[in-house]
Amino acid sequence: MSPDIPIGPVLGALDLLGIAVFAATGAVAAARAGQTLVTFAFFALATGAGGGTVRDLLIGAPVFWVADSRPLVACLVIALIVWAAPARLWRGKMLDWLDAVGLAAYSVFGAAKALSYGVPPIAAIVMGIFTACLGGIIRDVLAGEPSIILKPELYVTAAALSAALFVGLSLAGLMLPLAAGIAALAGFGLRAIAIRKGIALPTYRG
Repeated sequence: MSPDIPIGPVLGALDLLGIAVFAATGAVAAARAGQTLVTFAFFALATGAGGGTVRDLLIGAPVFWVADSRPLVACLVIALIVWAAPARLWRGKMLDWLDAVGLAAYSVFGAAKALSYGVPPIAAIVMGIFTACLGGIIRDVLAGEPSIILKPELYVTAAALSAALFVGLSLAGLMLPLAAGIAALAGFGLRAIAIRKGIALPTYRG
């Protein structure tokens, strides 16, 4: 079993960042589809809380937003902000960049929370990937868009890098805030390169 990993201020901040940014991507997806404020709120809630909900159910933890409603309130506030903001802010690759930030932050926190519940390292890495990617998948399904994981872009790969690097560095004895920062920056950097340069994995040729 892996050692107990305390959820300190840095990891807690990554959790809040992941929830907030993914909620924003959900609201932006609703904005691009020209939806109502109610749909904005639903997309923000489903995207912001989706990955963490699945993670908590799988590792046997209390579902985070059931015990503490603040993440739900934050998602609703973010949906309202996106609704009120000028539409020009959400054009171009803004959704991709917001998603990249959430992906990096949430993959690290997901792995850390799994370790804190005694989940073995490999499974903890998978929990980090699930935490980071499932919210975006839910968002794409709700918006009727092709899921990012069905494209050859470096997306799941970036989440896997962050989660694996955090688990490896923390088990090697590196201070948790430093391990979390390095891992999150590495995952974001890889995803940023993919967004800017269009780098993708090779696809199956048959």
